[in-house]
Amino acid sequence: MARKKKRSSGTFFKIFLTLCIVIIGLYYLVNSFIYPPHVFYPGFQIEIPNGYEIHGIDVSRYQSTVNWKEVKNMDDKGIKIGFVFIKATEGISKVDEQFRRNWLEADAQNIPKGAYHFFIVTRSAKKQAANFIQMVDLRPGDMPPVLDVEKSFGVSVPEMQNAVKEWLHEVEKHYGVKPIIYTNIDFYEHYFQTGFEDYPLWIAHYLQPEKPRIESKWIFWQHSEKGRVDGIKAPVDFNIFYGDSTDFRNFLIQ
Repeated sequence: MARKKKRSSGTFFKIFLTLCIVIIGLYYLVNSFIYPPHVFYPGFQIEIPNGYEIHGIDVSRYQSTVNWKEVKNMDDKGIKIGFVFIKATEGISKVDEQFRRNWLEADAQNIPKGAYHFFIVTRSAKKQAANFIQMVDLRPGDMPPVLDVEKSFGVSVPEMQNAVKEWLHEVEKHYGVKPIIYTNIDFYEHYFQTGFEDYPLWIAHYLQPEKPRIESKWIFWQHSEKGRVDGIKAPVDFNIFYGDSTDFRNFLIQ
């Protein structure tokens, strides 16, 4: 009798465990339909991760002449362009040929904007900072300056870190705000895993449905390079801000 009772308890436990697994599976299945990790937006022609409030793009001369009024007015299922990062400078002397126009036109449409510098680690970091500072006038309501660093040019980790820190320090000293670091996950984990935790991170990582594959805290996530936006003829990068509208306002230069 005792053995039979033990066998019955074991069977009950197995049935209970199976039911729990089925219920949990159904819960996640239903939620995946109600709250899918990403949704396709026909206007933008890409899937956009779900659960984020603030969406934006980044542009350079590769997007040619942008019609910023059309960008401002575009609305696809309630998603609008809430900010834009604009390439300003590169190296010690280059200025993006569309920067001045993009900067003025985006401002005229009241689109929150930020400027970025493409970093050439083999050139003087101090001169590169001066190039950016000379071209970019940041005011309250703009986003902090951005350092786009994604090419190593064969330098060592210490050389990269020292050069990047010099640019960041020069720019922070001028504008009084910590610059944002833009890079991809592999580059960040190789060069900036330690010593850069205090700087806001803008991470590039594509084909990920919910969030970028990184443990470090990020502020912006570039999740696609194939978006389409009214007023822009070429494909454009799409980004997400981590936070709500209040967080975003607080993040802007005060």
